[in-house]
Amino acid sequence: MTENEVKKTQESLQDRLAQVVELLQRQRVVEDLTHRQEGHHHDLVENLVHRQNLVELQRKLDDLHSADVAYILEALPLDDRLTVWQLVKAERDGDILLEVSDSVRETLIADMDDHELLAAAKEMDADELADLAPELPRDVVHELMETLDGQQRERVRSALSYDEEQVGALMDFEMVTIREDVSLEVVLRYLRRLKELPGHTDKLFVVDYDGILKGVLPIKRLLVNDPDKQVADVMADDPVVFHPEEDAYDAAQAFERYDLVSAPVVDKNGRLIGRLTIDEMVDLIREESETEVLNMAGLREEEDIFASVWRSLRNRWAWLAINLITAFVASRVIGLFEGSIEKLVALAALMPIVAGIGGNSGNQTITMIVRAMALDQVSPGNTSRLMRKELAVALINGVVWGGVIGVVAYLLYGSWSLGVVMTAAMTLNLLLAALMGVLIPMTLARLGRDPAMGASVMITAMTDSGGFFIFLGLATIFLL
Repeated sequence: MTENEVKKTQESLQDRLAQVVELLQRQRVVEDLTHRQEGHHHDLVENLVHRQNLVELQRKLDDLHSADVAYILEALPLDDRLTVWQLVKAERDGDILLEVSDSVRETLIADMDDHELLAAAKEMDADELADLAPELPRDVVHELMETLDGQQRERVRSALSYDEEQVGALMDFEMVTIREDVSLEVVLRYLRRLKELPGHTDKLFVVDYDGILKGVLPIKRLLVNDPDKQVADVMADDPVVFHPEEDAYDAAQAFERYDLVSAPVVDKNGRLIGRLTIDEMVDLIREESETEVLNMAGLREEEDIFASVWRSLRNRWAWLAINLITAFVASRVIGLFEGSIEKLVALAALMPIVAGIGGNSGNQTITMIVRAMALDQVSPGNTSRLMRKELAVALINGVVWGGVIGVVAYLLYGSWSLGVVMTAAMTLNLLLAALMGVLIPMTLARLGRDPAMGASVMITAMTDSGGFFIFLGLATIFLL
């Protein structure tokens, strides 16, 4: 898809969201007006107008892809969201529940009764059921498992037995398997008898009679080779394979590295038990990126933008409390030098510059380190080299930009000594920012925590307090 096509699709989706919002607003206005009116035909008029608007709204929803409906639901306040959700056709409920964010899915599930949940879940594959099952009521899950056949039930249990960050929790069970001792013509006839191929089928999986994976047959090889050739002569016998206990994010990186569309998942004996597909990997990478951004801001979980005030408070209060403490520490650092500030008022005007530049530099460093750790590019062997590199960058930046602001301070206040102190303070604070930018995420990782968790809050606290102390301390020693 070209950039123009992507832009056009996004604009179209925005337009449809605007149309849905307009219909909902129109509905509220009409309901308000009819409630105020009196007369014999009041109820009839209200009912007709109500149904007309809802029919038009439902028609627009029917034309949308499930992912687009999910986008609209996420963009609506709770009352409007539930109104739209009630208009979605029952057979689409399952697909949409899988597309929406976790926080929005919770509100939708809370609005559904057990019968509706069962109807939505019955249309799902085993891997999709495993994704949704942890968020369903226990009695619904139990009843749903009773309706599955033995194979489906075993697949769901298998997927649920793995942690959500493991490959086994994401693998798909719908795949096409073939034998290596048959011709390509036989394989083609077999495929033609199938009603349809599973999504993202770019290769067929070659197994023996015990289900042991022997290789993969890419569809493109199947199509371009002589139909009389044997599968064993054409297949790739060294495919990229994964095990269910492996880290899912490592698998996602492998998909990106090797440009995979699908890949087999095998147990410890080499038996094929499922496959990974690119759609799951893209979703995982997106979720990991969103989680990293939230963690760096100190948010504990993904938040529905239209969540209740109380829920938003519970999600945000912890790191705000920590930030308040660090801000108080910074204020006390300034308080230590009240006398110096009174004697040289220019210090009050210049010290936020030192702290602000340090915070920005520290956030740049910490972002690079967290990203490198996520990509497994940081190891004990290269930590010291990485530290030296970041300190060197900070030193050069400090001397250059500290020198610039030092010249500005000299021109503003006519004091070359103030300019020198400004340059030195800037350089030292950038060095502190680089040091903390490396140490904070690495320390969090060693403690078994997410290296991005609250990182931006902590680095800002360090560079604020440190910057104030360094600048005011140097000024007190050399200027007063």
